[in-house]
Amino acid sequence: MNSFAVKIDKLVKTFAGSEVIKGSAMTVKANTIYGFLGANGAGKTTVFKILSGLLVPTSGKVEIFGMDITKNRELVLKNIGTLIEVPVFYEHLSATENLKFHLAYMNVEGFGVSEVLEMVGLTQTGDQPVSKFSLGMRQRLAIARSFIHKPKLLILDEPVNGLDPLGIQEMRVLFKNLSKNYGMTILISSHILSELEHIVDSIGVIVNGVVVEEALLEEVKTKSPKGLEEYFFKIMSGGKVCV
Repeated sequence: MNSFAVKIDKLVKTFAGSEVIKGSAMTVKANTIYGFLGANGAGKTTVFKILSGLLVPTSGKVEIFGMDITKNRELVLKNIGTLIEVPVFYEHLSATENLKFHLAYMNVEGFGVSEVLEMVGLTQTGDQPVSKFSLGMRQRLAIARSFIHKPKLLILDEPVNGLDPLGIQEMRVLFKNLSKNYGMTILISSHILSELEHIVDSIGVIVNGVVVEEALLEEVKTKSPKGLEEYFFKIMSGGKVCV
């Protein structure tokens, strides 16, 4: 088994002749949780969309579990679950119906629908259409849909948006459970750095389209005793991150 879930080398993505991702490299070990940090517009979502097959790299190499995503797109995507940007559902259908539809589309068995609804705290929704859901309920359903098919790699872009503090804590427990007990590799971004610090094994920081830092969480804590926020802001301010 490949020890890396994600390997990116010399990745470039251009839009209308302008480089958004500028020769970046990045590695994510299998069966770990990797926090991807960056300011708005730094390129996080673009990288996530490339890994999810939603965008094609302009140049460079992107491997997921040892497979080149541009050459093995269909096989790779079977092993990926995503939550990127605002989730879209069949608004007239219930949570159960939306999840059943997703499993049918993916053509896999995955988790049981009732089991997943319990895991994300949506067991009481019944036949209620998604159009009646609150923002927090919609986010929980989006998280459920991202992993119901038991992907090997889970890509989550700001997954706790719209959740209250209790919901954030519940998702923290869920993500750690998916990694530890189901062997999923999780690549996650969040503006709540203190929350990431509770769950990640390692981090990467992207600045203006370039991944400028990668480190284990233990290394971050050694270099910045006050934690991930201090580490991140030192990088963003151009300061040295040193012991």
